[in-house]
Amino acid sequence: MSEGNRDRQLGMGRRITRRDFLNGVAVGIGALGSASLPGLASGMRALAAGADSPKDYPPALTELRGSAPGSFDVAHALRDGTLWDTAGSPADTHETYDLVVVGGGISGLAAAYFYRKHADKDARILILDNNDDFGGHARRNEFRVGGRLLLSNGGTQSMESPSDYSEVAKDVLKDLGVQTKTFYKAYDQKLYGHLNTACFFDQETFGEDRLVSGMGSTPWPEFLKKSPLPARQQLEIARLYDEKRDYLSGLSKEDKQSRLAKISYADFLTQICKADPAILPFFQTYSHDLFAVGIDAVSALACYRNPDDYGAYRYAGFDGMQLGGDEEKEEPYIFHFPDGNASIARLLVRSLIPEAVPGHTMEDVVAARADYGKLDQSSSSIRIRLNSTAVRAQHSGHAEEAKEVEVTYVQERKLMKVTGKCCVLACYNSMVPYLCPELPDKQKEALHYCVKEPFIYTHVAIRNWRAFHKLGIRQIVSPGSYHSFTMLDFPVSLGAYEFPNKPEEPMVLFMLRTPCRPGLPRRDQYRMGRFELIGTPFSEFERNIREQLNRMLDPAGFDSARDIAAITVNRWAHGYAYEYDSLFDPHWAPEERPCVVARKQFGRISIANSDAAASAYTNAAIDQAYRAVQEQVKGV
Repeated sequence: MSEGNRDRQLGMGRRITRRDFLNGVAVGIGALGSASLPGLASGMRALAAGADSPKDYPPALTELRGSAPGSFDVAHALRDGTLWDTAGSPADTHETYDLVVVGGGISGLAAAYFYRKHADKDARILILDNNDDFGGHARRNEFRVGGRLLLSNGGTQSMESPSDYSEVAKDVLKDLGVQTKTFYKAYDQKLYGHLNTACFFDQETFGEDRLVSGMGSTPWPEFLKKSPLPARQQLEIARLYDEKRDYLSGLSKEDKQSRLAKISYADFLTQICKADPAILPFFQTYSHDLFAVGIDAVSALACYRNPDDYGAYRYAGFDGMQLGGDEEKEEPYIFHFPDGNASIARLLVRSLIPEAVPGHTMEDVVAARADYGKLDQSSSSIRIRLNSTAVRAQHSGHAEEAKEVEVTYVQERKLMKVTGKCCVLACYNSMVPYLCPELPDKQKEALHYCVKEPFIYTHVAIRNWRAFHKLGIRQIVSPGSYHSFTMLDFPVSLGAYEFPNKPEEPMVLFMLRTPCRPGLPRRDQYRMGRFELIGTPFSEFERNIREQLNRMLDPAGFDSARDIAAITVNRWAHGYAYEYDSLFDPHWAPEERPCVVARKQFGRISIANSDAAASAYTNAAIDQAYRAVQEQVKGV
C-alpha cells in the first residue's frame, strides 16, 4: 500500500486544517523580522484552524502545543547570538513595576502571589511569558466532541503526595481554596477497577504485533506465555519477578543501596540478577515516564525508589533484596484536577486578576472560561503579558548598588523595555545566563548544568472508548512503539465537569513519548531528544499516533479514521527539571549542588522555578518562588 493510500486509511486526509502550512514554520531564526516570531505564529495557528477557531482561547487549540511553533524562536536566536544583529534599541514602554517576573508558569505566578502578599497588596507586578497561554508546563487541553467538553492536562499532571508539601506550599493551596480531601470523592477509584493493564508487543521489536492483557495482575508465567517472546525469555522475566531472591545477600542494607546507586537498572538485571540481555527490550521503557530515558541511563536505586505512578508495572528483582525505605504507605495518585495542575495555575491567576477567571472555588474553576483579554489591562496593578519573550534582565548600574532592573522583551517582532524595582526569573535555568550575561561565570556554569528532560504528552480525543472496554483494559505498555504508554484519562468529576464514565461516551487518551538515545549519558540523551522533538512536524506525530492506535486496538475494531476526533501533541522540548542521579552525577556537598549555586541572588534579580530545586514537582516550583521573593522583599 502506498504511503498516500495508507494516510487516507488512517484518516489523515480528513483533517481540515492547513497542516503543511504550519509544518513549514522555521525552527531557528536569526533576525527579528522572521515570520515565525510569537505574535505572528499565534495568528498562523488561528488562521490554519479556520474561521470559527477559538483563536483567543489557547486551551482549545489543538495539533502542536506546549513548545508550539513560534514560542521558542526568539529564545533560540538569543542563544545563538543572532538576536541582536538587527534588533536595534528597545522601545521604552515607560512602564515601571515593583516586580517583573519572567515566566508565567506556576513558579512565576506564585512569585507574584507571594510578592503581593508579603510586600504590598497594591504592588504593581508584570509577568512576561513567551507562550500564548499561562501556566508553563501546567497547561490545559480542551476538546469538544459531540458537543461535550473534555478536559485534560497538557503538562503537569497531579499533586503528588500533597501531605508531604512544605507548610509554605500547603498554605498556598489552602489560600487558593484547594482541599485535597475532595479528590477522594472526585477521583473515581472504582471506574477502571475491572480493567487491566496490557502490553503491546510490536512486530519491529518482538517479531509480531500482539496485545496481551493482564500485565501485573495475571501470574507472570501465564501472562508471558501469551506473548511472542521466546520461551527462554519468558522464563527469565518470570524468574526476576517471582523468585524474590536477595541478589546482594552478603551486603548490609546501606552497602546494597550504595552498590545500586552506581549501576544502571539494565546492568542490575544482567550483571547482578544474571538475566539474559535479550530480555532488556521488555523493560527498556519502564523508566520513560519519570526519567525520560530508558533503563540504561537510570540507576537501579532510583528505579527502586520511584515506582510507577500509574500502577502499570513494577520493577523486577527488588522484592527479596530487603533494601528498606518502603515501609511507609504512600498517598494514592489521585490528586488530579480534570485539567491537571492547570487548575492550580488558573487559581493563582484568579487570585491575582479576579476578573480574568470567574468564580470562587476549586470546583468552579474547572469549568470557568478564562478571559485572556483581561490578563494585560493598563487599569490592573497586576498584568500577565503573553507572547512576550524576555531577552535581557539587567541592573541599572552595578548590581550591588542598583535600584532598578531593566527587562527587555520581544512582542510582535518588536523589542520593548520595562523597568522593575526587582526581578524574579522563573524561567528555565538554561536561559538565565543569556538573559543576565553579567552573572558570575561559576553561576552561569551551574545554570547550564540543568538539561531539562524532553517528552511528549499526547492527548487524543476519541468518540467512544468501547475498544478499551471490549478488551478489558485501561492502559497499555508498549516498550517498542513510538509512544511507550497509553491510557484512558484520569477519571475525575469536579464541580460542573463530569467525566465520561460510560464506554459509549467520548474520552481522552493520554500517550507518552520520550525521544531518548540509549547508550549515551543521560543529559546527552536529553539534548538529542530535544533536537528530535523540535524537528518533528505534526504530520509525523499524527501518522504515528493513528498507526499505533490501530495496531494496538485492532482486535476490538478500533479505527483511527472513524474514532479519532482530535489530537493535541504537547511538545515539551524543555520538560521536567533535571533531577540528579547517582549514576552520572557526582556527589556534591549540599551547598555545592548546581541548583543551589545557580539560584544565588544577584542584586535585585532572584531565580525561581523547579530547576532551582532540581525537582520536577509543583510544590518545588512554589517553594522556590517563595525563597526568591523573600530575597527581594527583605530589601524593600
